[in-house]
Amino acid sequence: MTASDRRPSRRIVIVGGVAGGMSAAARARRLDEHAEIVVLEQGDHVSFANCGLPYHLSGEIGSREDLLLHTPQSLARTLNLDVRTGHRVTAIDRARREVTVVSGVTTDRLAYDALLLAPGAVAVRPPIEGLDHPAVHSLRTIPDLDRVTGAVDAVLAEREHTHAVVVGAGFIGLEAVEALAARGMRVQLVELADHVLPPLDAELAPLLAEELRAHGVDLHLGVSAQSVADAPDGGATVTLSDGSVLPADVVIVNVGVRPASALAEEAGLELGERGAIRVDTDQRTSDPHIWAVGDAVEVRQAVTGTSGAVPLAGPANRQGRRAADAICGHRTTPQQPVLGTAVVRVFGLTAAVTGANQAALRSAGIEHEVVHLHPAHHAGYYPGAEQVHLVASFAPDGRLLGAQAVGRAGVDKRVDVLATALRAGMTADDLAELELAYAPPYGSAKDPVNMLGFVAQNVLDGTMPQWQAWDLEQVRAESLVLDVRSAEEYAGDHLDGALLVPHTELRDRLDEVRTAAEGRPVAVHCASGVRSYLATRILRGEGIDARNLSGGWLTLRAVRPAALSDTVDA
Repeated sequence: MTASDRRPSRRIVIVGGVAGGMSAAARARRLDEHAEIVVLEQGDHVSFANCGLPYHLSGEIGSREDLLLHTPQSLARTLNLDVRTGHRVTAIDRARREVTVVSGVTTDRLAYDALLLAPGAVAVRPPIEGLDHPAVHSLRTIPDLDRVTGAVDAVLAEREHTHAVVVGAGFIGLEAVEALAARGMRVQLVELADHVLPPLDAELAPLLAEELRAHGVDLHLGVSAQSVADAPDGGATVTLSDGSVLPADVVIVNVGVRPASALAEEAGLELGERGAIRVDTDQRTSDPHIWAVGDAVEVRQAVTGTSGAVPLAGPANRQGRRAADAICGHRTTPQQPVLGTAVVRVFGLTAAVTGANQAALRSAGIEHEVVHLHPAHHAGYYPGAEQVHLVASFAPDGRLLGAQAVGRAGVDKRVDVLATALRAGMTADDLAELELAYAPPYGSAKDPVNMLGFVAQNVLDGTMPQWQAWDLEQVRAESLVLDVRSAEEYAGDHLDGALLVPHTELRDRLDEVRTAAEGRPVAVHCASGVRSYLATRILRGEGIDARNLSGGWLTLRAVRPAALSDTVDA
């Protein structure tokens, strides 16, 4: 079909399928029965569940076909869409409103009334020598999955002991680690940052590291992969920046993605500072006839206000719907800033994040107070209660800025509530008053979300002044450290020089605390922060300057393990 063809209705051309493109195509058809809607997808699969790829690799999703949500034929039957796979758009002629399309050896020009770009993202290629080695794979598309699965199947059939190296401990990297371990491979994980899952705050990451090690995964943190080369006995070796050489039958590299914005750039569309396509609140680009959605577009982070791409399926789907509304003249819901809410399973643990983490808040210069909690995910007296490790940041006026959680149960529920609270601009007072479903198997009368609000209220209004684990050295130099745990807990592990006064004995031993403090502030701690809060209130009620360790010994042990190993007198 060429630009000179007569068309009985307007033509909407969509470049790219999957989440953003297919969401837009389906919504446009529902709004306009007579529009000609053409979807051009350069790959062989226009609608597939890329988030499910690791779970087929692990064997949890048994059939590869379950990942293929739609085919061109099914989309033609159900939505009357003209879906063309194997069609790559190489240029946009904005003046003529045409795109150049290459399919095999054929090149055509296709006119459009409205053009929507959903090119997605491309994997970042780190500077690793030998990155094109046949043992190296990525895990983003169905062809990627087929190659990785084939390679894993082959080595498992040939060898009793097999090795995999995963480079990048982000969300996809962690899912790949779990999948490969489930297949019986010995897995080594390499991450340039100093902890796994870099978007997670540092005090929660050790929980994931411990879980990974418990399942036989070797961690190499704070180092990079330098080269991949042939191994003498077949397979490959991966050399790290610290000189380590790792055996590898399979190497999966997932160190991030960048916007696939080359087509837009060549067409002269405006890009953001980080190379993503700049769009307005209706997903319209700098050209009034072109819209863009998905991993390639620039979005604004809701808390920090920074701009960049956020490669998540949820925002991409909503953007596709919004763009179709705008193209079809329907009422639109303006684009909202992105929270970056995400969740990942790491063997028996779940980790979830929403809003801005502490590093992002510091980088943006946003004043905030951090609180740590370790409540049970449902009523403690009901069997099976699991600890939820919560970290949240609040502005001085009480607004929630970000939250994260790790645990074996109840994590996704709490972070979803907190994501909703963030979108609504809720404060600590609002969290404290949320009315959430309660029955002993599901929660507590004071849900962890409520408790987060209570603790933040106490911190922000001065009821519970606190100290943080990362300030340990300064606190030890300037304060009396008061351990209010039991004698048994103290005997098992404690800070050298800390004064032990179990919180139930504190009222009777106030003079002892005053004498030991010698006029200094008192830095109180217990295991999780609850008993030490009670002790802090007792001390402050007696005129003693006392502060409570946020998150207690559980957080201190995660944040400062090296310092503790030097100062513990067990």
